[in-house]
Amino acid sequence: MTTTATTDTTSEATPRSLPSKAPTTDSHPGRLLALVLAAQFMALLDVFIVNVAAPTIRTELGSSGAGLQLVVAGYTISYAVLLITGARLGSVLGHGRAHLAGLAVFTAASLACGLAAGTGQLIAFRVLQGVGAAVMIPQVLSLIQRHFSGEARVRALGAYAAVLAVGAAAGQVLGGVLVSADLFGLGWRPVFLVNVPIGLVLLVLGVRVLPGEPRAGRARRAARARGLDLAGLLMLASAVVLLTVPLVLGQELGWPAWTWSCLLASTVFFAGFAAYETRLAARGGAPLIAPGVLRIPGIARAALRVLLVMGVNAGFLFVMTLHVQGGLGYSALRSGLMFVPTAVTFGAVGLTWRRWPARLQGALAPAGFVLVAVASVLLGSLLRDGGDGGAGLYAAFVVFGVGLALGFSPTLTGALANVRPEDAADASGVLVTVTQLGQLIGVAGFGTLYLNRLDTPGAQGSGEALWVCALGLSAAAVAGVLAGLVRRRRTSGSRQG
Repeated sequence: MTTTATTDTTSEATPRSLPSKAPTTDSHPGRLLALVLAAQFMALLDVFIVNVAAPTIRTELGSSGAGLQLVVAGYTISYAVLLITGARLGSVLGHGRAHLAGLAVFTAASLACGLAAGTGQLIAFRVLQGVGAAVMIPQVLSLIQRHFSGEARVRALGAYAAVLAVGAAAGQVLGGVLVSADLFGLGWRPVFLVNVPIGLVLLVLGVRVLPGEPRAGRARRAARARGLDLAGLLMLASAVVLLTVPLVLGQELGWPAWTWSCLLASTVFFAGFAAYETRLAARGGAPLIAPGVLRIPGIARAALRVLLVMGVNAGFLFVMTLHVQGGLGYSALRSGLMFVPTAVTFGAVGLTWRRWPARLQGALAPAGFVLVAVASVLLGSLLRDGGDGGAGLYAAFVVFGVGLALGFSPTLTGALANVRPEDAADASGVLVTVTQLGQLIGVAGFGTLYLNRLDTPGAQGSGEALWVCALGLSAAAVAGVLAGLVRRRRTSGSRQG
């Protein structure tokens, strides 16, 4: 679910990397497509596999609640911060080379994760995985754009969308299968190690199949490298880390002074980042996130809604997994299967909502947030007493998936529909980054809320903690509805004036 959204927006984040001339033809385009989509699928699976494996990781490594949050969020931190830079690296290295470089880093990091001896090592290697994904994933759409045209491109993009839709559900199930099987007595480790043989095969094939694009001249490479905005990248990374780490560790450590200092410092870094990007844009540079993009009609509202829906999605997955495995004692496989209705409906609605009646289109996003709010309260009430929720639980999962899809996809598409071509990269870059930051904040915020309310062990105590989180998820969804109402009121007022 989360990665579906992420990679879909990434397709819009790379126009600067695309050629101005018509795409070239390839003697084996089917092989190229299969290769890059297999890598996309592997990275997508990794997100959901780790969610399902999280409770087992906590037990076997003796991880604290905060450590477990960082295992899940570490990947997202580096992916969120580096995604735009990864897209631009395709212009410097060539999209084929950048894809292979990211794949190599991702595969090596997966091996390191599978061999990690402790929570600290696993967090570090998860961050490295995110680095590899941030370089690898943005090249997929660029390669499709370059090597397919006309009906062939339509079919290629259809295959791409199908991989995204299937990957979310497959990740939940495969994660449960691998953890429950306890292959060779390795427990949770196969969820990472399974990437290694797949990655190595893709690397060997990729060297033969991916195009060997001509290297740019030295002057051209230097000009492109200046577009990476490394100073902006460093400030944004510092701001995100200073915000995330105290949110995750604060409650467990009793909110010592350094956590508040970090939160204060994060606001300083975010402000400094905004000021630097503004100056860089004024000088004619290529900022990581163009400040003026938020003044494009609809973008600011879309960014807020995307932040909210992705935060709710990530928080829901994380706390529900902890509850059903830790509180209810479900196996990893049963836990993974529970989320399939949400993943499938998210993918189905995300692929079909444009075909719905035109008169409904404007109401889809707010309706989606309403459905998420209702489903959150329903889920929490069904599980509050420590029971299994019965058949109503799966109905709530379906409603939740529909609501997430409607809250996300129409919001994103509507915001980008009116963006000028010259602003498309910057607008998409903002929304891509916000998508990842939303997931990061969701895991940190709702995960901390759940762990803080988990006063007593067992199903009852976990159910009460989940109920509090459900109310928080519902409140976040209501904020998504109100964001649209406030925007409409402002627009109406300006017209009357």
